[in-house]
Amino acid sequence: MNCSCEKDYEYHEFVECISSALDARDPYTGNHSKRVSDMACHLCGHLGLSEEETMEIHIAAHLHDIGKIGIPDRILLKEGRLDDEEWQVMKKHPEIGADILSKSEKFGRVSAIILHHHERYDGKGYPFGAKGEEIPLGARIIAVCDSIDAMLTKRSYRNALPKSVCREEIEKNIGIMYDPEIAKLALSDWDELTAYYTN
Repeated sequence: MNCSCEKDYEYHEFVECISSALDARDPYTGNHSKRVSDMACHLCGHLGLSEEETMEIHIAAHLHDIGKIGIPDRILLKEGRLDDEEWQVMKKHPEIGADILSKSEKFGRVSAIILHHHERYDGKGYPFGAKGEEIPLGARIIAVCDSIDAMLTKRSYRNALPKSVCREEIEKNIGIMYDPEIAKLALSDWDELTAYYTN
């Protein structure tokens, strides 16, 4: 899956510098973010978004988990599921990431996307419980791609899920967790979107 954003030298230079800090702590996150950014860029193309908006969403997808830099190792690197208290700490990573990116005026919109990438379409996500189109478009795109990669890759507490199960979960949550237009687009182009995964 190719993305025109890959050709932007300044984009790569920036992303490689900031992502390397997180990769040093959690190599999984870097690979995860690359896959999410590729899927997000693919969907942006099908949505007919401008080059500028596609670039912003691609950068935000690549850096959506950068706030995990601020999560303690005992939680970030824990084997197995997090308990309730640990989960509350982990849920702070969108705000931490948005704060990091907000230091640059140039990345203001990228920061907003990162802040909202764990919101749900029905308003039951975090950190603010934003719903529907209150959630930035880029965050709604990343939410779908993030979920797909999370389900199709192995985690410390479970094996990767089959593509058929992942597809069913996306379909089941249309209008609940996910923007209907984006989720349906992902499903309509499922084979190409998930070509990287073999399970």
